[in-house]
This record gives sequence, C-alpha cells and structure tokens, in this order.
Amino acid sequence: MIGMVASRSEEPIPETAVTQQEAEFKVRSAIIPDQLTFAGEPVPLDDWNVRERLERELLINTYWQSNTLLMIKRTRRYFDRIEKVLNQQNVPTDFKYLALAESGLQNTQSPAGAEGMWQFIESTGESYGLKITSEIDQRYDLEKATAAAAAYLTKCKDDLGNWTNAAAAFNRGRNGLRRDINKQKDSSFYRLYLNTETSRYVFRILALKLICEQPATYGFDITDADYYLPVPSYTVKVDTTIHSLVDFAQQHGTTYRDVKLLNPWLRDDHLTLVRDTMYIRLPELLAEGVDEQH
Repeated sequence: MIGMVASRSEEPIPETAVTQQEAEFKVRSAIIPDQLTFAGEPVPLDDWNVRERLERELLINTYWQSNTLLMIKRTRRYFDRIEKVLNQQNVPTDFKYLALAESGLQNTQSPAGAEGMWQFIESTGESYGLKITSEIDQRYDLEKATAAAAAYLTKCKDDLGNWTNAAAAFNRGRNGLRRDINKQKDSSFYRLYLNTETSRYVFRILALKLICEQPATYGFDITDADYYLPVPSYTVKVDTTIHSLVDFAQQHGTTYRDVKLLNPWLRDDHLTLVRDTMYIRLPELLAEGVDEQH
C-alpha cells in the first residue's frame, strides 16, 4: 500500500487541469468602495484603520463562501418583512444587516441565551414588550422582535448621538458604550478603542451590506432564481386555547411541521390563551374557503 500511494503521488498533474483551476479560483484583496454610508451616516474610509478593519470583515465573509451564500439567499425571504417594521418605527432600513450579522437570518440560540433572529436575551426582550413563556417566545416572532429591536435602537441613538453608535450598542450594551465614550472623551465609534467583538461588529454589518448589495463584485454568482422566497401564507386569528397544534394544523389542511416552521414563536405543541388574541400563520396555498386575515 505504501508503494502504491507513492507511485500515485509522483504522477504529474495535467497542465490543463491546473490552468482550469487557476481560471476558476483566485484569492484577491477585497474591493473597498470610495464612499460608504451606514444608516445615512458616512464611514470615514480615509482613515487607514477603518479601511483595514472593513477589509478584514469583507475578506472573512467573502471567503467563507458557503455561509455567506446561504445568508444572501435568505435575504429575500425576510428582508421585506424586516424593512416594513423598521419603516413603521422610523429606523433606517440598513439595520436589516444587523439582524443578518446577528443570526444569519436564522432562529438561533447563543451560549449566552440570546435567541431569535435579533438575538435578544430574555430580560431585554421582556423589557421591550416581548412575551416569553414556556409556550410563547416572541423573540422568535420576526415582526414583534423587529419592533422591539427598533425601539431599543432608537433609544440608543437618542442617548448616544447617532445610528452607528446605536448599532455598536446593540453588541456592547447602551451603558457599556456610554462608559467607553465618556472614558475616551470621543463620541465616534470609528475612533474608539473597544473590545475586539464590538470593534469588529459594525464592520461586519458594513461588509454584509456591501456583499448583499453587490454580490457579483465580491465573487458570488447568484441569480434571482437562487434566492429563497417568502413562503406564501395567511394568518388565522386565535382567541381560545388550542389543546393540540397537531389537530389544529390538520383542521386547517396543513401539517404540524408547517405550523411550527411558519410560527417559530410557538414553543410547545399546544397554546393556552386566557383573554389573549394571537395570529397563527398558515401556508397560503391551502387557504381557500378559510376565514383569513392577511
């Protein structure tokens, strides 16, 4: 076996194969634009440190191809819903890229207990109006969680002076960033000396914005047909206890799986309601003849 391996390793690689591989794959420095804004605020790209920090995140997210491609594909499924709520709350729509940076637009749970696409910890979520019980966790309700995030970001912007600082505070915490600003006597995120995670955080958001807005520029060959589209759905108003979501799904011509996938805020297989009203999302293709509210 040793001799066989050695003989194979000595076989020359055909020149045509090398040429083809070189043509298909190149590792290049990231393209840095001449101008860039976040939430309408200019990014000081004339600062060497700012340019290098941005390039670092562009390189990481460009060459982590599988992860970034999946994130790009998810944007058309969720960005419209996020933008609608941000517009209602008068928060710049660039913050949709913050949700992308936080979770990749997946309902994930961090080791620290942050959950949902916006990655709220339980205490913060509840303080911004999200209901969290053993049966319901509205950190997983995209519209409600986005509204809570918008409220938090607005408070941070009012306290810290601009939207860029508000984005950094989503990672650092409003009080933590305020302490950094006061200690260093400088209110610009880009000039602050911060912990590594927060220092990189806004630049990851900026990198994802650039890649999602110009995927081809950063090497992603993606067509309209490649994106994941929103799942057509409608909502049913519910104001009484559902003892079995399995039975509920079957009564509405769908599956328990689809009910759970379309309503990740439902954390159990039943729903207890006492003087509450909820709206459950169901697949639209099966909605004929059903009393629905869009």
